[in-house]
Amino acid sequence: MPLVYGVIVIALVVVIIVAKTATVVPQQSAFVIEHLGKYSRTLQAGFHILVPFFERVAYRHSLKEIATDIPEQVCITRDNVQVGVDAVLYMQVLDPHLASYGISNFGFAIAQLAQTTLRSEIGKIELDRTFEARGAINANVVGELDKASAAWGVKVLRYEIKNITPPKDVLSAMEKQMRAEREKRAVVLTSEGDRDAKINSAEGDKQRVIKQSEANKQQQINEAEGQAQAILAVASATAEGLRQVGLALADRGGIEAMQLRIGEEYVKQFGKLAQAGTTRVVPACASLPNCFTYSSPMRSCMASMPPRSESAMPTCRSPSAVAVATARIACA
Repeated sequence: MPLVYGVIVIALVVVIIVAKTATVVPQQSAFVIEHLGKYSRTLQAGFHILVPFFERVAYRHSLKEIATDIPEQVCITRDNVQVGVDAVLYMQVLDPHLASYGISNFGFAIAQLAQTTLRSEIGKIELDRTFEARGAINANVVGELDKASAAWGVKVLRYEIKNITPPKDVLSAMEKQMRAEREKRAVVLTSEGDRDAKINSAEGDKQRVIKQSEANKQQQINEAEGQAQAILAVASATAEGLRQVGLALADRGGIEAMQLRIGEEYVKQFGKLAQAGTTRVVPACASLPNCFTYSSPMRSCMASMPPRSESAMPTCRSPSAVAVATARIACA
C-alpha cells in the first residue's frame, strides 16, 4: 500500500512538472522567457518545453493591433476657448523584448503622451479651425507618439479624434454666427439674382431697340430703293413714250394726228368747264372754229386774247361753236 501511494505522488509530481514546463503559445502572441530572473528568449506561436525550476514565462504580449480609448480632456485653443476632446488610439507591439523591459506599462505611457500631445496641437490653432483640421491634428499626434514609442517596441498606427465639444455659450454663439452667415448669404444671393435679372432685362431691351432700329433702317432702305426703282421705271416709260411720239410725229401725217388728238382733249376738257360751278378764264376764241385750224400751239391763241369769265363767254358766229369746231377738226 505505501508503494501505491508513492507511485501516485510521483505521478502527480510529474504531471505538475510537465504542466509547469510545457507551454503552448497562441497565434499572434509572444511570450518572454526569463532564465533565473534574466531575459532568455521570446517564444513565438507553438508548443515549447521550459527548463523546470529555472525558466518561467515572465511576460505575455499580443501581437494584434490594440485599440485604446483616450478619455475626454479639456484643451485650450489659440483663441483661449476651452473644448473637450476625446479620441481613440491604435497601436501594435512589434518587439516583445523592448515592450517588456523598455517601459513598465507602455499602454498607459502612450495614452498619457497622446493626451499631452493633443493639448499641444489644439493650442496651436483657433477654435474655428479645430473642426476642419482634424486630419492634420491626427497626423501630428501619430508622428510624435511614434517617435517616443519606438524605444518601447510599439508602433502607433492611427490616432482619431472622436468628439470636439465646445462650451454651451460658445456653441450658442457659433449657431448665431452660422445663422447670420446664412442669412447674409441668402441676401447676397437674392441681390445678385435681382441684379442679374435687371441686367438681362436691360440687355434684352437693348437688343430689341437695336433690332428695331436695324429693321427701320432696312425698311427705309427698301422703301428708298423701291421709290428709286419706281421713279426710274416711270422715267424710262416716259422717255420711251416720248421717243415713240417723236417717231410718230416724224412719219407722214404725224402732225395732223397730233392736232386731232389735242383737239379731242380740248373739247373734252372744255365740256367739263360748263359743268363746274367755279369761274374759269378761257381764251376769247375758245368757241371759234378758226382756233382749231392753226398749226401753232394753243397757248398762242390764249395769249393773244384777253381773259373772260365763264359767265361772259363770247358768242360765236356759228350757232354751235363746239359743233363747228368739231366739224372743222374732222375736215382737217
